[in-house]
Amino acid sequence: MAPATRLSEADLEFLVGQTTSLVEFAKRSVHPDGGFAWLDDDGNPLLDRPVELWITCRMLHVFALAEILGDTSCRPLVADGLAALRGRLRDEEFGGWYASVSTGPDGATVPADNSKQAYAHAFVILATASATVAGHEDARPILDDGLAVFDRSFWRDADGLAVDAYDRSFENADPYRGVNANMHTVEALLAAHDVTGDEVHLQRALSITSHVVHEFARDNGYRLPEHYDEQWRAVLDYNRDQPRDRFRPYGVTIGHLMEWSRLALHVRTALARTGTEPPAWLLDDARALFDRGVEGGWQRADSAADQAEGFVYTTDFDANPVVADRLHWVVTEAIATAWTLALLTDDNEAQAYRQWFDRWVEHAREYFVDEKHGSWRHELDPQNRPSHHVWEGKPDVYHAYQAMLLPRLGEVSSFVDGAARLAP
Repeated sequence: MAPATRLSEADLEFLVGQTTSLVEFAKRSVHPDGGFAWLDDDGNPLLDRPVELWITCRMLHVFALAEILGDTSCRPLVADGLAALRGRLRDEEFGGWYASVSTGPDGATVPADNSKQAYAHAFVILATASATVAGHEDARPILDDGLAVFDRSFWRDADGLAVDAYDRSFENADPYRGVNANMHTVEALLAAHDVTGDEVHLQRALSITSHVVHEFARDNGYRLPEHYDEQWRAVLDYNRDQPRDRFRPYGVTIGHLMEWSRLALHVRTALARTGTEPPAWLLDDARALFDRGVEGGWQRADSAADQAEGFVYTTDFDANPVVADRLHWVVTEAIATAWTLALLTDDNEAQAYRQWFDRWVEHAREYFVDEKHGSWRHELDPQNRPSHHVWEGKPDVYHAYQAMLLPRLGEVSSFVDGAARLAP
């Protein structure tokens, strides 16, 4: 292992401690009616909120990774998540999965949002790929079903990209196109490729990454536009009046620059393992996205501006902060990407990335890790005080868990690939 990616005993103690405590916090999310609930700041499940497909799948993915790594207490939780995907979240009439469901007055499950979303369906694929490797026999049929739904409805060969959303029947596609759903589709397809060995998943992951990273981002100076019309023409003003939207904010989403950088590197690793020479742009563009994320997103302390150190959520296309709140998932993606670049670059360059990794881990440890209530605070204001302008509660351990796990895995093409290699 290169010097820049050696972990001290103190590093390992912190990373292992975090993954363990995050899983323990996530265990509180079990919903008595099936699936996993939204958690508040103290870790209480909000049982009156709908059960969301994306949250259920993210929790299932984390529990499955933990099980692969030897935490047998997660096995019944993985089983619970799979049961929700076979049952209350599944649309038996039209196929696919509801975006969210509630419990009616008579105790029956009713759709709260019956749209069919590529974003959430990507997490079905990701979670069931992980559960398959964890040894759950009922996971592979759901994975195969999820891949079939994706192939039949979301994938567009003519675009080389995925459609964002449909109505319940899959008859009417939303004209909106976006890179967030496609980003998580890349993540899911890489995991599916590692589990099934089917090369089509890797080629589609490469296609999406090529369009988004090597065209859309590169052509815009790596300030990636997030929102597009049906012909994949950028809509730069999209949600200008709703800049704090959780999934479709206006402008440049800093955490996504980091996330795309890391995913490009995972695609590179996956290609190399198949014996294919990865295109040079995968590493070059990953570096450029990282640099742009640091340049536009990382704000140093400025007493004159009443601003503490941290990553902003979004900027405009001239790198001016739009939403300056510090979201936990942004720093987790920066941590994971800095580590991955340190792992895959030469010594001098790797050392610079390692310094960013150490700096951001320390930043997260000081401001985001919630030692009292558990998990990570999901949002801070520009002075690093808890805020709830974008997110309320702590519904998501997925980003923090993956960031704390990744340095122990070595070079990976997906998290399930890395967990399987590290498994006892």
